[in-house]
Amino acid sequence: MPPGWLPSRPNGGWAYRDRIPPAGAGLGVVAFYAGRYGHSSAQEWERRLAAGEISRHGVPLRADAVLADGDQLVWRRPPWPESAVPAHWDVIHDDGDLLVIDKPSGLPVLPAGGFLEHTVLRLLERRHGGDPAGVPRPVHRLGRFTSGLLVCARRPATRAWLSAQLRESTGSLACDGGGPPPCRKLYRALLEPGRLALPTGESLLITTAIGRRLHPPLGVIWCAAEAGDPAALPARSRLTLLESGSEADLVEVAIVSGRPHQIRIHCAAIGAPLRGDPLYLPGGRARPGGLPGEGGYRLQARWLRLQPPDGSVLELEAPPAEGLAMAVEPQGG
Repeated sequence: MPPGWLPSRPNGGWAYRDRIPPAGAGLGVVAFYAGRYGHSSAQEWERRLAAGEISRHGVPLRADAVLADGDQLVWRRPPWPESAVPAHWDVIHDDGDLLVIDKPSGLPVLPAGGFLEHTVLRLLERRHGGDPAGVPRPVHRLGRFTSGLLVCARRPATRAWLSAQLRESTGSLACDGGGPPPCRKLYRALLEPGRLALPTGESLLITTAIGRRLHPPLGVIWCAAEAGDPAALPARSRLTLLESGSEADLVEVAIVSGRPHQIRIHCAAIGAPLRGDPLYLPGGRARPGGLPGEGGYRLQARWLRLQPPDGSVLELEAPPAEGLAMAVEPQGG
């Protein structure tokens, strides 16, 4: 195992809590969980119920039961092994409140799916638990296999300020040539070669909306939205071709809307998926059986402009990740 990695090991398990809504009254326990958490079959929920992992109002259930409005269920998931992950990062900026790190590819930011302890959040809590200024906590997310600049803050007020700034940066300014927004993010990615009808140095605005579509085995998944989907989220990215190659095309992507898997979906939507992306197909649909947490692609949050609460402007840049450097890097980011 490479130095600086956490080895695979079991965690302490987790308790998932649910309160039954009015629409769930009259359902059985197994039917509720199978509908609520589509990653497991009804047979698997029956096994968990029989094993005593599920309780109602603190009392373990051993057989299926009819649920009532307001019932409180707890599924106590037993410990499970978490995959090995890289646990070292470089600090790009630290002023005692704001912390920006260069997150490695393969490390999840927050607990989700199969990860609980092997995350940036848990590592920050362990490393900074005794700091007088408090624990820095992530302000936003990056996908597990997206590397690069991750913004954290120690003070809750700073996290709230920056979180609102990231949300409010959505719009047209950064992509459409208006004045600079307070926050701007630039990414680099490797795409399948020869798919872009774009000269080197030229840009393309992508406005494909993002929505949920049916997907086995997850139930639903974020993809390029279907035409007429009233719940679709507007999304805007500007893609610039930096270099063309026989094995991959290197692009820069500026985003002003932080939609789930936006860069992966937008690149796929224009027929140029990220090289090695196991999930998104040309057109922006998801591959049946593919999972969002699978890796194989190269994507880096490379450059960031932020406006901290004191009104200053902070511009930060991470070194190019492996495979994402230009032959000649421009000066100044």
